[in-house]
Amino acid sequence: MTTENNEKENVSPQLAEQEIKVIIQNWLRSLDIKLGWINDFDKIVVKYAKYFKLLKVLEGHENIVNSIRFSPDGRKIVSSSNDDTIRIWDVSSGQQIHIFKEHSSCADAAGFSPDGHIVVSCADDKMIFLWEVKSGKKLMKFEGHVDSVWDVNFSPDGKYIVSCSLDKTLRLWDVNTGKEIQTMIGHTDSIRNVQFSPDGQMIVSSSYDETIALWDAKSGQRLKQLLGHYHFVTSAKFSPDGQSIVSGSWDKTIRIWNIESGKEVKKFGECSDIVNDVKYFPDGQTIVSCSNDNKICLWDIKSQHVIQKLEGHSHWITGIDVSSDGSTIASCSYDNTIRIWR
Repeated sequence: MTTENNEKENVSPQLAEQEIKVIIQNWLRSLDIKLGWINDFDKIVVKYAKYFKLLKVLEGHENIVNSIRFSPDGRKIVSSSNDDTIRIWDVSSGQQIHIFKEHSSCADAAGFSPDGHIVVSCADDKMIFLWEVKSGKKLMKFEGHVDSVWDVNFSPDGKYIVSCSLDKTLRLWDVNTGKEIQTMIGHTDSIRNVQFSPDGQMIVSSSYDETIALWDAKSGQRLKQLLGHYHFVTSAKFSPDGQSIVSGSWDKTIRIWNIESGKEVKKFGECSDIVNDVKYFPDGQTIVSCSNDNKICLWDIKSQHVIQKLEGHSHWITGIDVSSDGSTIASCSYDNTIRIWR
């Protein structure tokens, strides 16, 4: 495993020329004013001064990296790969902390528990495992899916996990007992991603049946079906306030949905290729997406325009995540690498 420091932090108190251009361009796009721009400039700088640059390239996986997620404190990331491994990395040093090799087939996703002490993983071997972060020991195995498990996530209180599969089902599991609590049926094709709402009361899923579904986490009943995408829906995530959902699709669009009405409220149509992953920033005002054009895009939700594009991966970007403080982005790719942007 090697780590490359591709960018040094800019210690200059002045903004770089490119950063100033980004600020001004997005100010012009989002504000429809002709006079008084000086009075607004301070506010604009505060909003757009964060300009991400490549910080590190993490190498070690021997095949496609499928997912990447931060720990709650932002100090670690966990990755899953087609090399059948799950790996935990230290963000600051870029060093690998643990390599989990229990899965017998492509590892599709992994994520931390809310307290950061446990990692859950899933794979094409139909298995879900729990791992202790400190010791690297396997704690538990969950069995029940009859085909590849593509995504898995903890509930906000850490008591449950939800998984989705190529078998067209979502399943809810008790973390303490390892028992399956609910099987949620409704999608007519493979389910690509699944996530609890911030309050833990709902679950959102996206599917290759071109739909997004909202589920009651307690009863397992489908509450709403969000229709509008016309190709596979690869990603659907709750907003930080739990009132909206952002989705990405093979139809090359990103869409925002109002949960209460179930209606599409915004559509971002500037993507040049398949959108593989999308997520809100913690501020709820910005979203980040990645796609098969090898680019990461940061979008201003209000103006629906791109704030910044991050380039560096040499192949399709499969997943992205944002640290809890919004200061760091992690991405993973078909090029077998993980990249850290700050």
